[in-house]
Order: sequence, then C-alpha cells, then structure tokens
Amino acid sequence: MTQANPSFPGAGALRETGRMFALGLDTTRAVFRRPFQVREFIQQCWFIASVTILPTALVAIPFGAVIALQLGSLTKQLGAQSFTGAASVLAVIQQASPIVTALLIAGAGGSAICADLGSRKIRDEIDAMEVLGVSPIQRLVVPRVLAAMLIALLLNGMVSVVGVLGGYFFNVILQDGTPGAYLASFSALAQLPDLWISEIKAVVFGFIAGIVAAHRGLNPKGGPKGVGDAVNQAVVITFLLLFFVNFVLTTLYLQLVPAKGM
Repeated sequence: MTQANPSFPGAGALRETGRMFALGLDTTRAVFRRPFQVREFIQQCWFIASVTILPTALVAIPFGAVIALQLGSLTKQLGAQSFTGAASVLAVIQQASPIVTALLIAGAGGSAICADLGSRKIRDEIDAMEVLGVSPIQRLVVPRVLAAMLIALLLNGMVSVVGVLGGYFFNVILQDGTPGAYLASFSALAQLPDLWISEIKAVVFGFIAGIVAAHRGLNPKGGPKGVGDAVNQAVVITFLLLFFVNFVLTTLYLQLVPAKGM
C-alpha cells in the first residue's frame, strides 16, 4: 500500500483541517454529556458579551449608514427611491448583521478563548486534566463554544436593530428620503425567512469562531510566543471560513427560499 508523501505541500493544511473538523464533532457530542458546566458557561457568556457589546454596536452604526447611503444614491439614479428601505434593511439583516457579529466574536471573544486555552496548554494544565480523567473538551471547550454561539445570536439581533435605525436616520435625514416609503417598501419585500437566515448564520458563525479558537488554543507551538501566533492564526482562519460559509449559506438561501414580490 502506498503511503502518503509527508512532503506534499498541502499535507499540513489538510491535517489541521481534519483535526479541526474532529474537534467540532467531539464538541458536538460532548454537548449532550453530563455533567454540563453551567457555571463556566455563564462566566464565558458574560465575558464574551462584556468585550463585544460596545464595539459591535459602534461598528453596526457605520455599516448601516454606508449601506443606506450607497443604496440611496443608487436607487435615486435609477428612479427607484421607494425601494431604498427594502434594499438597505434586507442587506443589513441578511448580510451585514451576522458578518459584523461574527467578526467581533472572533476578534474579541475568539482571541481571548484561544489565549486562555493556549496558556493552559503550555502550563501543562490540559495534560494534567487528561491524566486525572477529566475531558478538556467537555470541561473547557464546550462551555466556550456554546457561549460564543449564544452571544452571537443575541448580538445579531442588536446589530440588526442598530443597523436598521442607522440606515433609516441617514437615508431620511441626509438624503431627504420619505419615512413612509422607507418602511412600506421593507414590509412589502421582507419576509420572516430573512430573519431566520440571519440568526442561523449568527449561530453557525459563533460555532466556527469557537471551534477555531479552541483548536488553535489547544495546539500552540513554541511556548508563550506560540500562543501569540496561535491567536493571530485563529483570527485569520476564522475570518476566511466566515466569508466562505456566508457565501454558501447565502447561495442556498436564495435558491431555496423564493423572493417575496410587491
């Protein structure tokens, strides 16, 4: 039987991808095992929320403003100002809101998760837990991943509200848009699945951010410097996966859910 060539350029990337996928499966299975670390879960939820709420709200305002201003200018050139509200609100809810939430979860919460697990690893705390028969995945990874998913879900709703209000303000105040037309076009074109896909994206992105951060934190290389490198790698890998998964979910949604007509 022919053995795989270890010098293959993509062998390391494929190996890391497999390990990350295996960690995701192990984490999913460990969610349903007892005992569940309720206290750790609550602490992680509070920590991730405390470091992401304010930055997420501040980032959501310019996101909604840019989308509203750009679409307002475009619809004005096309003579379709009445559709500005629907286009900007749907863009915020379906695309901008889950993306902004995921980027902040990965950048602030994910980096902290990776640094925490990495520091535990280089201090041999993870190995000590395994020697004592305690599963690091069930004890440490599961509460952090579930906390990232829950906070991403909640923050997504906040970003949607802030982004929509920011878009409404900038369109009506700065571009002399009509408040009634802004709201009427949204209610005419929007549908409940638009909100569902936004929340599904937020949960999936939170899961990805938590798994990537946990994987890199549990596998640092080179001592304390390796932990810092692992944090940077976790953020970059998460960003790449988020944009790819967002493309896949958006494509599936547009193919499976028919658009609502006027």
